[in-house]
Amino acid sequence: MQDPTSQKGSQRLRGTLMMLAAAVCFSLGGLLIKLVPWSPYAINGVRNLIAACVIGSFILLTHHRIKWNFTVFVGAVSMAGVTTLFSIANKMTTAGNAIVLQYSAPIWIILLMFLFFHKKPTRMEVVTIGLVLIGILCFFLDSLSAGRIVGDLIALISGLFYAGVFMLNQFEKGDALSSMFFGQLLCGVVLSPTVIRETVFTVPVLLAVFVLGAVQVGLAYVFFSIGTRLTDPVTASIINAVEPILNPVLVAVFYGEMLGRTSILGAAIVVGSILLYQLGALRETTGRNPGKKKQAGLETT
Repeated sequence: MQDPTSQKGSQRLRGTLMMLAAAVCFSLGGLLIKLVPWSPYAINGVRNLIAACVIGSFILLTHHRIKWNFTVFVGAVSMAGVTTLFSIANKMTTAGNAIVLQYSAPIWIILLMFLFFHKKPTRMEVVTIGLVLIGILCFFLDSLSAGRIVGDLIALISGLFYAGVFMLNQFEKGDALSSMFFGQLLCGVVLSPTVIRETVFTVPVLLAVFVLGAVQVGLAYVFFSIGTRLTDPVTASIINAVEPILNPVLVAVFYGEMLGRTSILGAAIVVGSILLYQLGALRETTGRNPGKKKQAGLETT
């Protein structure tokens, strides 16, 4: 019989590797969307149709009970919104700007909780909001001279949808896998017909679109769902921060798109502030409930 301590360590290692695999898969989005010469609507439609097949297969294999109710529906619409807006933003601004501005979603969560549930922000949350706003301002200062202001705004709005997905899945009737599946299916059915307007269907382009759907979205969520069950919240949160760092690095290396100095400063402020906030909040939660383990980190597109 395997030693319980050894078994726990093995599960933790497996969970860490799953979370890392998910982050790497997610980070491919910026580069692959840049490489596909299609409209963002066609890209997102086809990739989500493929991803829906992957997630649907995972649901069948794991015998997950799929749900359909108003909360799941709104979550699906939010999922469709965040993936579509992220694809549009990637075409209109740098991949680094798009992913880091979307990564500001926790700030939207804090503001939405105050507006709709009257939950007053803590001092740490107020400080975090202020720092993130400074980081976002750095992106917009760079974009004013480069003509990417609209793309940055769309990326910022995608963060709002991202926050909506995270919040909706916390309700009693919510279900993350169901919302992901229906959201991807919705995007696939509505947007994939726009591919008839495209003219470039080379093997590299089709391969990139397939990888976007099967790996960058579909397989990434499979890894994520397994990883969050096997890792502690702090580990999951730290690994989750790999994506907004790796995403622009891959685009810079393989596509040649570089962030401006002001944007790099903004990225460091946003990612650093969010990471420190998440770690602080998770330690506080763990201290209050040492026997409970909560899912950490946010799913990305």
